Amino acid sequence: MILFVWLKKIVLSLFVVCICLSLWAQTGSASEPVRYVGGVTIDPSVHEGRLRYAIGTEHIQVMRANRKYTTIATDSGWTYNHAPDLAYRGGKFYFQYLSNPVDEHIAPGQTLLTTSTDGRHWETPQIIFPPYKAPEGVTVPKGYSGYMMHQRMGFYTAPNGRLLTLAFCGHAEDPFQEGGIGRVVREIYKDGKLSDIFFIKYETHAQWNETNTSYPFYTSSSDTGFVAACKALLNNRLQTLQWRDEDDDRDTLYAKNRTGDHLSALSYFHRKDGRLVMLWKKSKAALSDDEGQTFSPVKVPTLIMSGGKNWGQRTEDNRYAMCYNPIDNSEYRYPLIIITSNDGIIFDDMLLVQGEVPPRRFYGRWKDFGPCYMRGIAEGNGNPPGNDMWLSYSMNKEDMWISRIQVPVKYKISTPVNDNFNALTPGGRIPDWNIYSTQWAAVSVADFPGNGNKSLKLADEDPYDYARAIRVFKETTNADIRFRMYTDQNNNSELSVDITDQYGNRPVRISFSPAKEITVSDGSKTKTIQQYQPQKWYDIRLVINASLKGHYDIYVDGKKAASAIKLAEAVKSVERISFRTGAYRNLPTRTTPNEEPEPPLPGADEKVEKAVFYIDDIRLNG
Repeated sequence: MILFVWLKKIVLSLFVVCICLSLWAQTGSASEPVRYVGGVTIDPSVHEGRLRYAIGTEHIQVMRANRKYTTIATDSGWTYNHAPDLAYRGGKFYFQYLSNPVDEHIAPGQTLLTTSTDGRHWETPQIIFPPYKAPEGVTVPKGYSGYMMHQRMGFYTAPNGRLLTLAFCGHAEDPFQEGGIGRVVREIYKDGKLSDIFFIKYETHAQWNETNTSYPFYTSSSDTGFVAACKALLNNRLQTLQWRDEDDDRDTLYAKNRTGDHLSALSYFHRKDGRLVMLWKKSKAALSDDEGQTFSPVKVPTLIMSGGKNWGQRTEDNRYAMCYNPIDNSEYRYPLIIITSNDGIIFDDMLLVQGEVPPRRFYGRWKDFGPCYMRGIAEGNGNPPGNDMWLSYSMNKEDMWISRIQVPVKYKISTPVNDNFNALTPGGRIPDWNIYSTQWAAVSVADFPGNGNKSLKLADEDPYDYARAIRVFKETTNADIRFRMYTDQNNNSELSVDITDQYGNRPVRISFSPAKEITVSDGSKTKTIQQYQPQKWYDIRLVINASLKGHYDIYVDGKKAASAIKLAEAVKSVERISFRTGAYRNLPTRTTPNEEPEPPLPGADEKVEKAVFYIDDIRLNG
């Protein structure tokens, strides 16, 4: 009897061990390639999702859509802009995107390119693939309404060093499968010039070939290096798998993997053990042991997403990151988040990358709200200097943006902050600050008041957006915060200063208004504490008790201007200071109509009088 009980315990123990080993083996295997284990999810009622920030992320607007221009030329005035892609070569970023006049999937369509040497200052975009025009005698097939462009990948760096840029020509409103024509390619030379346009692949199942299309096949080029680069691309399984969206599933390129699943917008990375992790829209993932020759996609239940892309990559600190919109709703694609991993399998720490959703200035069909379709720099397409992770995306499918995510990715500060900006380069990066900088509302380091005494400059001439700079500090209940503020001109804007907790709640709200008043939120009321003068530095000090029934005192130039000011909302602690050249916004919401036509916002194409603010000598609990 004793022996039986003992054997029973052993069998039961072995069974439990087997179950545990089975569960452990599942995550990181083909049945579950990746898993998000963090308990943090977003609050969909606010743009930032109540997430902590990925500290030091810098957002730069690459292109601001403007309808003032009416001809199909450089900066053509088309206001549907989308599907960006990034590459880096020879000290230069390359940023490609597609464009339509107003709506998604409505002809005509074109693809543009812009470049930058630092990721912050961008050249005027140029059209690299103009709207497709069929040769004489070839007409648009019945059921279609013209030609458009659609592509999931835009660059390929060949083994011979040639940089190719690509786009896909198809029929509006459905360029997929039978509606496709073919993929076009041209080389970007090192001097910035471009080769002629060729087709690299026709949609042969739809009967397209050299005889009925507008560009010659790549093999007709006399440049043997270009031809070799194209052949290398066609033989690169991971590159061509990104084309499957537009290509027919019966194409021979995909003969070894016809699963029937709708796999869209592939991104991928290699784990430390060499295995390939493949990621697609709508929470799909796969693991491959043969560089994508074979794989079995699965839906990952811990990755909540919809029709937006999921970008994954290995980061410079030998870790991994995924960026996506963590909500199952395609019309409201915000916020943009990052989760990170040590091994490319278990991901944690959901943090905010981009939580701004500016007004959509121009209505267009399927122009979803928020940061959409993010893509970084794919393996093999260059590695910019430094440790930063770079990410491109479209905002409201209208403007083009790039984000520099500081690596290692972190969300906490453990030491006092004492920033005077004097060691920084004007126009360069601003470490540990989260920056939101538009073409017309810019954030930068400036030689002001002099070369040896720099400051942070927020300059705003945008009628509908603002400049914003945020500094995370050590989480605390009792905060002692000091900064200096100078207004160069402020006839039509405001500098809003918020002290927030980790969820984005704003217990302390201060405004330097166009009426030249310093106002504070005292509980639910707004109170003016004094006037201020332009072109004069002011020393501001906040002594904050951020308990649940807390309050704060404000000092101006060393004198107490107001005391025991009630918090605007209850919090348990604070950890961020935000400077913003405009009022707080939380529109659109998830209930704002997305597809109801409306006229452009009045004056959206014209700048307003510039307001300029300087911030300096920021001491946070120091």
